[in-house]
Order: sequence, then structure tokens, then C-alpha cells
Amino acid sequence: MTAPAESRGPVDGGEAVAVVGIVVVSHSRVLADAAVGLAREMVHDGGPRIEVAAGLDDTTFGTDAAAIMTAIEAADEGAGVVVLMDLGSAVLSAELAVEMLDPDRAERVLLCAAPLVEGLVAAVVTAAGGADRAGVAAEASGALAAKTAQLGGPAPAPGDAGPVAGGPVLRLVVTDAHGLHARPASRLVGAVRGLDADVRARNATTGSEWADVTSLSRLAGLGVLAGQEIEVVASGPDATTALDRVGAAATASGLTGPAATASAQAAPQTALAQAAPQTALAQAAPPTAPAAPAVAGRPLGASPGVVVGPARPLRAPALPNGSALPNGSDLPGASSHDPEADRAALDDALRATASTIEAARAHTATTAGADEAAIFDAHLALLDDPDLREAAVAGIDAGVGAPRAWADAIRAVAERFAALPDEYQRARAADVRAVGDQVLRALLGVPAADAPVAGEGVLVARDLTPADAAALDPVAVVGVVLAAGSPTAHAAILLRAKGIPTIVGAGDAVLDIAAGTPLALDGATGELLVDPAPPDADRFRDRAAAQAVRDRAARALAREPAVSRDGVRVLVGVNAAGPADAAAATGADLAGLVRTEFLFLGRDAAPGIDEQEAAYRGIAAALGGRRITLRTLDVGGDKPLPYVAQPAEANPFLGLRGLRLALRAPDLLDTQLRAIVRTAHATPVSVMFPMVSTVAELRAARAALDAAVVAEGRGTPADLQVGMMVEVPAAALKAAAFAPHVDFLSIGTNDLTQYALATERGNDAVAGLADPLDPGVLALVAATCRGAGPDVLVAVCGEAAADEAAATVLLGLGVRELSVAAPAVAATKHTVREIDVCAAAELAARALTAPDADAVRALLSEGP
Repeated sequence: MTAPAESRGPVDGGEAVAVVGIVVVSHSRVLADAAVGLAREMVHDGGPRIEVAAGLDDTTFGTDAAAIMTAIEAADEGAGVVVLMDLGSAVLSAELAVEMLDPDRAERVLLCAAPLVEGLVAAVVTAAGGADRAGVAAEASGALAAKTAQLGGPAPAPGDAGPVAGGPVLRLVVTDAHGLHARPASRLVGAVRGLDADVRARNATTGSEWADVTSLSRLAGLGVLAGQEIEVVASGPDATTALDRVGAAATASGLTGPAATASAQAAPQTALAQAAPQTALAQAAPPTAPAAPAVAGRPLGASPGVVVGPARPLRAPALPNGSALPNGSDLPGASSHDPEADRAALDDALRATASTIEAARAHTATTAGADEAAIFDAHLALLDDPDLREAAVAGIDAGVGAPRAWADAIRAVAERFAALPDEYQRARAADVRAVGDQVLRALLGVPAADAPVAGEGVLVARDLTPADAAALDPVAVVGVVLAAGSPTAHAAILLRAKGIPTIVGAGDAVLDIAAGTPLALDGATGELLVDPAPPDADRFRDRAAAQAVRDRAARALAREPAVSRDGVRVLVGVNAAGPADAAAATGADLAGLVRTEFLFLGRDAAPGIDEQEAAYRGIAAALGGRRITLRTLDVGGDKPLPYVAQPAEANPFLGLRGLRLALRAPDLLDTQLRAIVRTAHATPVSVMFPMVSTVAELRAARAALDAAVVAEGRGTPADLQVGMMVEVPAAALKAAAFAPHVDFLSIGTNDLTQYALATERGNDAVAGLADPLDPGVLALVAATCRGAGPDVLVAVCGEAAADEAAATVLLGLGVRELSVAAPAVAATKHTVREIDVCAAAELAARALTAPDADAVRALLSEGP
């Protein structure tokens, strides 16, 4: 379980001396190996000895004190050891390992609380330079501070002048349906990173305060909505470059196009008002919530499903005044007699809460998926927000106790978000309060919540935090009724991912429902009956029973092949963005799509061969060694990379995307293909090229793959298959020209629909047109299947693959593989078993002549 590296460093005179050793402790062997691979790339000549103590074996999560002790002994070559850990029990195991060491060796060990990845990189580089243990630990601990500093300087103090008059100005009109949320905001922050310029932005439409563009948290609080204008002003030597980069980043991220070119001068601005502490909340577009009008007093459907069951109230232990975030005067220790102890208590509470949230994130990744788990990244970012902590510390330094200081700081942030005009952005105030509540309870020693009344039933509560929602067991909690909440809240998103029928906004009256009272609810329509009459209860039960029978049958046969009624075998795969998605896909025949972008996004440098290979093999292991389809890097459009040169494009979706961009970055493509080839020597792999438009592009990609095989020197892997995505209408129409060069074609119905119907993904104004069952889109699917011929398999990996109605027509057209999200695998297999492919072919032929998607759906509802 070790990963040794060279452990001698040069000194004057050419001699070599021992350097500080590094031990990496993690719950995941794959994570630890990947982090070590990244860190090693930073040191080219020697470096410290690195030992890994991670996982209980190569695939089982956990930590082992004995293994950590062995790793420390191996890493210590005289200069001592610095130990970096990921979270939770890793720290406890490391502490126990040190206690087990010989006292003399234990004195040479430092346990470092640095972030694992950034801290490891800093520690390896520093140790390689000959620093002692304290110096290595200090650099590792400051790793996040260095990154923060790189993102820009502090916001101006209250009363400072606004942006310097006379500088260039850029005005941008936001077209993103969700406004200036965290994803495009982070692109703006990255655009000005490292420049010698002071760059400020404001919501020009509302006349908001100015925000430092290097501060993600301040940008998130501007509340810029679709159609509103952002004004960006810069000063300093790199001012013009900064605005050019901001404009390009705004376009590349899909946030906006410039409403006007940068003007030569900015008008004098008013002084900056002091802003309340703000937070960087992840505001990715949520999964589609059931539509329901926000009528006062009417419950809203938030997660579909029908259920009848007894009420199981959830009561949270009250804080001092019964509020989730009480007024500071009602808290114990309203004044501080020991600021140093209060600051330490606050930091302890922040660390404890971070550990809890990290555990919830890991659990969610396994049970719901990577996208849902990413919700908790926003909560972790909130805990790391320097503005928020500084506001609380300022209160402590002014003589206020830690609980009151924290409550005041968090309340100011929540109120800021609650005042925003957009519903989705307002819903983020609940996230702020949820995290604030967790920290406050840790400070006060108040438990998070009592368990609901025992037994299976419908959980009734005022609201749920995302952590609460993530912890729910769908077997015991058959439904959820919340007095408050919103269909767009992160708790609702997680409940949808878990498949728990949910109603929100039911009003305070539901909090008075006694335990055991029968409840009937429809999470799609928002219909809620308390103690329903027998006929009404029976009606709900009949609907619930029919769905339950189908779900149980699907789950029971999840591991069985999906064979149609007339004997046609159809592969059902999982769409994965990491090992957690693969592990959650019970019954998946393969990974039909692995989005390798998860390794490349959110970082400043591309992953190396070793890191990529470890990640790909981890996904294969999670899937039990079944085939994995690795789509090569698909960036550009809505997913640009800061370390790949990409020109600003008026329409990135029609520009350098997917394979087009990869062929212009041959080093990046070669590294990925070599990692894929290495993986294919160990497990069945299919490599798939995205966004292919011409045969020449495909030939160039195959030539690059051949070169990677030669570079690895082990021959062509026996189980390596090659395929391409069919996302461009032209590719579908000339599938016969591509067929001789591939083993399979995989139709990405999301992009194919977008391009065929000229409907931009994510644009609510045209969302109703983007239906994959439009006869025009189906004609392209049919053309692909015809062109593929009998020897080239055709798959579908878009959202249409999980649509029961769409599956019938897809199989009828000739598709023989459906790849879906992990929770949909069992249901999709069940759908296939109910289809007669011959009859479906006749139905599909009729669908191709229908006038529109609605007519196709009506035809499918009638059956053959």
C-alpha cells in the first residue's frame, strides 16, 4: 500500500541528504494514487519519499492505523515525516498510528490539517527543496491561501472610492437562463487571475453595489438575472487585457454576449457601500422540478410519486429561542471574555461541520449520483468563505461571543440572498441558513435533530437541509411533507434523485399533524390529503400500488439481461462521471458513457497519464470489470478549460468543441489516449470520440489512437473497441461513411436534438421545442441505424434513452443499446422486456410520418 518516490535532495557540493518524507492517508486508494500522481509531476528531479496508506484494499473505502504506521516508518529516512489526511476517521487513524510508533520516531512526525490535494502538491515541492518538517507542514497548510491570493486582492474597505474614473468599461447583457450563477461567475474570476488590474462589476440594471471580480462570493450576490446588464470596469496596467478576457469568458461560458464594446473611459463612480458578507453558492441548473403555480397556502409538488402512509414527524431540538438562527441576544455567551478561545471554538465548529458535510457528500455520491453530490460543494465553499469567517471573527474581536457572532454573520448573508428577485437564487438562502444552523449547533452542542417517530411512513418537518435529505433512507421514508421549502431547493433536488415523493410549502398546519395520522400525497401534483376518507385513500393506494409493483419487478430483475418480448437482447448501460455513478448502477451491463471531463474541469492544469489511468481503472473496478466506454475529452461550448487555448466565439456550440478542439491540442489528446490504452490492457474498454462531423476527423482521431498504442509499446489491447458520438445531423445522415471505421455509433440525443431543431440547450424560451421525439430527430436516428448496417451497434446515451415512450420507438428504429443515469438502469431494463421489437418497428415507421412530437407521443400511447 505504498507509493515510494526518490527521497534524496541535492545540496551544495553535490551531496545528497535525507528530505522530509510524506505520507498520504485517504479513505480511497484511487483518490490517493491520483493525488500522488499529480504531486509527482511537480517535481522532476528526485523529490521526497511518498507513502500511501489508503483504503482497506484497492476498492474498499476505509483507513487502517496499522497501515499508516507502516507507511510512516517507510517514509522516515531521518528527516521526519509530514502526514496529510483527507477527512473524518482518517485523522483518528493517523493519530492512533502515531501513538503506536516508537517514541523517538513519533517525535519526528507532524500531522498536517492541510487540504489533501493542494496540500500534497505544496508539501512535495517544499520537501524537495530541503525544508524541514515545520516548513513543509506550513506550506501545505497555506496551500488554499495561496490559491485564494491568486484569485485576487481584498474588496475595498467601506468608504473607499469606487472604480477609478477613466478606465475602460465593458457592458454585457446576460442571456443565461439562470443569470450570473456560480459556474459562469467562476469563469469571470479565472479570466482576471494573475493580471495587474483592479476589476469591478455591478448589476447595471438594478444599480447594485460594485463587486470585486476576483471574489466569487461578491459576484454571486449581485443577483444578475437573464436579460439584465453587467457593467465591468477595470484600471491598472492590464486593464484592457482584463476586460478582453472577461468578455471572452462570458461568451465561452454561455453567460452572455457583449451589449456594447469596451468604451474608452468610465464615468466617475460613487463610493462603495459596505456589503454584507456574501457567499459563493453553487447555482447549477437544478434537475427539472414538477411545475406548479405558487399559490398561497397550496402545497407544491417537488418530487413525483404517489404514496399513502402514516405521518412520522421530525422534531429538531430547539436552539435557545426556538429558531434555526436565533437572535444573538438570545444565545448563551452573548459577550466574549476570551476572544482567543471563541475564535478557536468557531474554527473547531467549522471543521466539525465540514467533516459532516463531506461525509454527506460521499454518501450522496454513492446513493444518488455525482451531480447531486456536487450540491455539497457549495456548502463546503461556504464554510471556506473568508468574508463570512472574517465577519464572525470581527464580531468576536469586538467582544461578542462566538455563537452570536456567527449567527449575526450568517443571517446577514441569508438575508442578502433572500432579497434577490429570482426564485432559484432566493432558494439559496435556505442553503446558507442550513449550513449556518449546522455550525451553530456544533458551537452550542445541540444535536441536529431527533429521529422521526419510528417506522415506515411519511416524514413531516418544517424543512430539511441537504444533509438531512441525503441521509434519508427511501425504504423507511416513503414520502416527505415540508411546511416550508421550495421545489428548487437543494433538499428537493436530492429527494428527487432518491425517488422519494415530496410536497413542499404545505404550511405550518402540517406541523400539528399527530404521529400516525394517515396521509395521502401526490408529489407530482402537490395533492395532499390528511386523514383521507376511505374511497380517497383507496384511490391513492391503487395508483401507488401499480407503480410499486412495476418498480419492484424492475429491481428484482435488474441484474438479468434485458431481452424484449420477441427475444431481442438490448444492452442497458450507465452514464457515469466517476466511480460513484458506476457503483450505484445496479444491473448495468456496461458503462455506455463515461464523461471523462470530470478529471479535467475545475483545475488549472491537465491530469497526467497516471492520474487518468487510475481514475479509469477505478470506474472499471466499481463496475465489476464490465466494459467501460470512455468518451475522450468533450470540452468547448459550455465547458471551456483554462489551460487550453480557445478563442472567444460568438457561438461556442458551433465552434471548437469535442474532437475538433482535441485535434488542435495534440499533447492533451495523446496523454488521454495513452491512459486509455493502458487501461484497456487491464479491462475491456471502448474509446468514443465526441462531436465528429467528417470522416477526416475520425481518421485523424484513429491515427492518434494508433500512435498512442505504439507509444505504449504493448500492442493493441485485445478488448479495445472504437466508436464515435452521433450528435451532428450531418454525421447521422452519412453514418454509412463512418461505419467502416468504427465498432459502434452512440447517438447523443441531447445535442442531436439541439442541432436538428435549432434549440439551444438550457434556453427556457425554446425548451418546449427540444423534444427528441420530434419526427425530424427520429429520422436522423433512423438514418444512423440504416447507415450502421448489421455489423455496427447503435447506442443512445442521451436523456431519451430513459424515456419509456422513446425507448419503444428507438428499439423499433434499430437501436440496440440504451445508456442511462444510474437510478434508471433497472426501470429501463424492465421497459425493454415489455417491448415487442417487431411491433415497435411498425410503430416507429408510423412515427416518422407524424407531424410533430405530440403526435408521436399520442401514437405511442395508443400502442401497436
